[in-house]
Amino acid sequence: MKKTKKKFDNGSESLPPMGFNVIVREFSKDKIAMISLAIILITLIGVFAGSIIIDQGALMKVDIFNSYASPSSEHWLGTDISGRDIFGQLIIGAKNSLLIGFSITIITSIIGVTIGIISGFYGGVIDNILMRIVDFVMILPMQMIIIVFVTIIPKYTIFSFILIMSAFYWVGKARLFRSKTLSEGRRDYVSASKTLGTGDLKIMFREVMPNLSSLIITNLTINFAANIGIETGLSFLGFGLPSDTPSLGTLIGYAKTSDVLADKVWVWLPASLLILVLMLSINYIGQAIGRSADAKQRLG
Repeated sequence: MKKTKKKFDNGSESLPPMGFNVIVREFSKDKIAMISLAIILITLIGVFAGSIIIDQGALMKVDIFNSYASPSSEHWLGTDISGRDIFGQLIIGAKNSLLIGFSITIITSIIGVTIGIISGFYGGVIDNILMRIVDFVMILPMQMIIIVFVTIIPKYTIFSFILIMSAFYWVGKARLFRSKTLSEGRRDYVSASKTLGTGDLKIMFREVMPNLSSLIITNLTINFAANIGIETGLSFLGFGLPSDTPSLGTLIGYAKTSDVLADKVWVWLPASLLILVLMLSINYIGQAIGRSADAKQRLG
């Protein structure tokens, strides 16, 4: 297919930006997205490099003589009620929260997008069966069920938490992408592909899915931030990660008493600010990438 050239005022012609160039163009136009990307990269490098250096076993040892020590050269962000260093917990906790949010987002997106596209593409009996399963899962009290699983599962780990969360949080994606696939399935390019004898899987995942790329990317970024928030909320309530595994939610969870909330802000405030900055940065990056993936933006 011949690419359409765009003529500028000086008479020169140029092909419209494609692929990676579109992403670069959108980020260069959005300064907030550039700043957000820099914040995310610095945070990722810092927490993953720091988690390699920090010994989690030594970090989580109880030292009651250092309980609620104020920030100092030895403990940059002070200590918690058990005398454990807050800065070290912030590094390890940020790594754990980011890994959990990313893993849940990827797993639920794969399941949700796949089921949604299959349901919307085939329709009929297959659509009815899949959507009734989705409806059943959606009416369940998800957070209460997650809390029950967290309570009864022995030797509870980060991996267990990711699997439990992923088992329930794919249904919204499935319904969203099913509705979009129903619309795409009526377009001429799908009918033409079927007429030419193209296989269903190829049509669904090589022709229909790329036309949903903008929505997929936007949904991914929004859910990444949301999943971090869900993990934080459950850990705050005491039903997230095990007590010996730091997370941003467990750090914020220390602020359950008026004394800590008002007089020992070094315990919970850094984690709260980090979550706020991460969520805003992820959303701004997602918006810029979403614009890049939009077919109209690709036309220049």
